[in-house]
Amino acid sequence: MNAILAIAAGGAIGALMRHSVNVAAVKLLGHGFPYGTLTVNILGSFLMGLLIAIFAHYWQPSENMRMFIVTGFLGAFTTFSTFSLDFANLWERQAYLHGALYLGGSVILSIAGLFAAMALVRACVS
Repeated sequence: MNAILAIAAGGAIGALMRHSVNVAAVKLLGHGFPYGTLTVNILGSFLMGLLIAIFAHYWQPSENMRMFIVTGFLGAFTTFSTFSLDFANLWERQAYLHGALYLGGSVILSIAGLFAAMALVRACVS
């Protein structure tokens, strides 16, 4: 139960932070480009890399703290950070083919899934 509460608390904070960044980006830069999403994806990936390195070399947080930060906060702030870490792990294991398939498949299939869902909703509405 403690793990669930840790993830939920981190997720609430991450979601609120993502929303705040998106609102700020629209106010500062307008609606023409997803600056907020780009910002949280880049920042989330940077934070994931920073935290994983810190966890490996300097600080071993409790499992609940790790779930609060990585799964909860970063998971809600952005899932792109997890995607980046997964790709980096494949790359560092020299699983280049799997890394390329993961990279291309994640991007292409995610975008295709988005368009498929939009088409399905549009078909149901019309």
